[in-house]
Amino acid sequence: MAKPNYSFAKRQRDLAKEQKKEEKLQRKNAALAETSAEGETEATEATDEAAPVEQTSTDDKPAS
Repeated sequence: MAKPNYSFAKRQRDLAKEQKKEEKLQRKNAALAETSAEGETEATEATDEAAPVEQTSTDDKPAS
């Protein structure tokens, strides 16, 4: 009967674990990129709307 090669089995487990970890990291980064892209869109819309308000409030009128 053949002797089991524990080093090979351990290496395969480690490679599988590393690959799984990398895939998880990529999914996490993709999710963060998606949410930050949505946040940037909302932030630019809010900035565009707020810009005229800021300009009118700085025209010779003291801020309340």
